[in-house]
Parts: sequence; C-alpha cells; structure tokens
Amino acid sequence: MYDYNSNRTSIILKEYGRNIQQLVSHLASIEDQEERNRFAFTLVELMRQLNPAARETHETAQKVWDDLHIISNFELDLDSPYPKPDPSIIDKKPLRMEYPQGRMRYRHYGRNLEKLINEAIQKEDPEEREAAIIFLGKMMKSFAFVWNKENTGNDIILKQIKELSKGKLSLDPEVAATEGLFDIQQPSHQNRGNQGGGRRGGGRRYNQKRRRN
Repeated sequence: MYDYNSNRTSIILKEYGRNIQQLVSHLASIEDQEERNRFAFTLVELMRQLNPAARETHETAQKVWDDLHIISNFELDLDSPYPKPDPSIIDKKPLRMEYPQGRMRYRHYGRNLEKLINEAIQKEDPEEREAAIIFLGKMMKSFAFVWNKENTGNDIILKQIKELSKGKLSLDPEVAATEGLFDIQQPSHQNRGNQGGGRRGGGRRYNQKRRRN
C-alpha cells in the first residue's frame, strides 16, 4: 500500500532528484520524434533551473544535455545541439597525476628555481645570461631571507647557482657586490614598528597644540 524509496529504482544523478528521473522515463516513452525533442528542450531548461548557481556557459549547457543522456542510460534518440556522450565516460578513471621525481639540492628554493636555471643555461647571449643570473640571485636571496631570516652573502648565492647549473652559470662575486646586483628590499623592524600611524599622528598633534599654548 505504501511506496517506499527502498522499493523504488535507485536515482542515477541525485542532484536532479527522482522527479526529473521520472520525467526522463516519460520522455523515453514518447514515440513522436518532434514531440520528444520539444519535451527534451523543456526538460533541460528545468534541469538548469535546479542548479541556478552554475554560470551559463557552453560547458554548462553541454553538461546538462550529457546528464539527460546519463539519466536515460543513453537510450534517448534526440536531435540535441550537442553530440551524444560515450557511455564509457561513466566508468572512465581519471589519469594518474604525475609528481616530479628526483631529489632537490636546496628544498627552500623549490623545484621551479631549478627549471629557471635550466632555462638560463640555454641562453646563448652573454648579456641575457648575465641578466638571468642576476634575476636568479635576487630570487634566491629573497627565498633565503624568508627561510633563514638572515642576509645570505652574494658569494654563497653565486656558489649555489654554479652548483645547481653544474658549473655552467657563473658571475664574478666582486662585481655582484660592488654593483649591488643581488640587493633586495628587506622589511626592517623599524618600519614594521611604525605602522601604527595613529600614535605618530597623535604625537604630532600633541606637539602642535603644545606650541600654540
């Protein structure tokens, strides 16, 4: 006498609910091709309204039509604006994500720095190669400061660049020190302490008031 969900067929796509699945079953029973197409477009519009958060894009529209075919177990014959999806997508497993292999010499610099060093090695123009070394030096110095909270010397940075590039990238340490090629702006404790502008402003107002009196 009672119709329990446990006695019903399972819902294929739960985000659309059982009512949509029943409408899809009714759609499959329509014999007239034109009427079935009209009903399908109306049903797809109803399925869109059930997910108002989704942005109206080409991918979203095609996904709704794909979901319609999935709910019907790919048995619908429709003149839809998108090709009928392949049933194999249901059991298709995602591709295995590949992780970078190999040991990093300096982990606090990250693997991307090693890629940049390899790109710098490929540069044949001496000026471009020197500019790449300077860029790498500044980046490594900033990373080292964040990691160690210390000002790493230019000679250490250049030694590490030479080591990571297997001796293919080098720069005179005296030139780097004299011209300040690796100099970076580091946050000072004094500037951080003066960020509370209210106190300083209050002091100025107090001094101005004192002068008037």
